[in-house]
Amino acid sequence: MCQSGNVSTSGVTGCTCGCCGCGCGPFSRRFFSKSEEMERVENYRKQLKLELAAVEEQIKECKEG
Repeated sequence: MCQSGNVSTSGVTGCTCGCCGCGCGPFSRRFFSKSEEMERVENYRKQLKLELAAVEEQIKECKEG
């Protein structure tokens, strides 16, 4: 999330988090190889499965209690 109002190293007030692409934050890659993208998507799927399991557990607990 942008944190407007911060003073950068150049003394200019503005975003310093780098999330908006303004360039004030660290460099991050925009293009990835096919294998890197596949790894990223597989990890995302794993995280979604874990999230779904947690949601199902909460639903079960709500129904029991």
